[in-house]
Amino acid sequence: MIRTLRTLFCLAVLATALPAGAAGLTVSAASSLTESFREIGAAYERAHPGTKVDLNFAASGVLLQQVARGAPVDVLATADTATMDQAAQQNLLAADTRQLFASNQLVVVVPKAARNAPTSLAALGGAGVQRVAIGNPDSVPVGRYARTALQDAGLWKAMGSKTISTQNVRQSLDYVARGEVDAGFVYSSDVNAGSDRVRQAFAVPLKTPITYPLAVIKDSANAAEAKRFVAFVRSPQGLAILKKHGFGAP
Repeated sequence: MIRTLRTLFCLAVLATALPAGAAGLTVSAASSLTESFREIGAAYERAHPGTKVDLNFAASGVLLQQVARGAPVDVLATADTATMDQAAQQNLLAADTRQLFASNQLVVVVPKAARNAPTSLAALGGAGVQRVAIGNPDSVPVGRYARTALQDAGLWKAMGSKTISTQNVRQSLDYVARGEVDAGFVYSSDVNAGSDRVRQAFAVPLKTPITYPLAVIKDSANAAEAKRFVAFVRSPQGLAILKKHGFGAP
């Protein structure tokens, strides 16, 4: 609760602290989009002088809670369609603004110097793996993807004593990078962000593809600018930036 209130306060400060004459746009995006959206935001500002893009990163479920509680957000970008479906069900999205803009893949990573890295989900149950970082499935899409994969493989209950719950995918990545866990579930794009400290052990097969949607928030005070940002993300320039950071086509 304290973390959520602090984030809401920060968003409120951002909304009121813009330079005179600047058009402010607040974009809340899933943690896995950190590097790509920072670059996209900077490119958008260059393309539209006078516009300031403020970025807020967290787990998709946390972002949804912030919007539902009235945070001054203009654009929401999540790491799964389920969270965006919830936003739509809560009547938080502007009509006809929801778009897919990227895809990703679930992978398991290990510390760069790890020996005898697991090569399958079944191998995670071996004696050589004691701790596995998994995003909290209740609020973190990568955690739900991981849980589904383990359930489909009949391994979810068996992994219970080994799993370390994290608040977002980047926390899982950091745990692996620091060697605090033996392995972690992240996205393939996250391997790019931590390539100097982690390496991919194997890709995790999923029955449902991982796709990223974004949409304009219904109560946005900058709806026209927000729509222009959504279009920019899906433009050739935006998609090229996403590809550079390891994301696939929508």
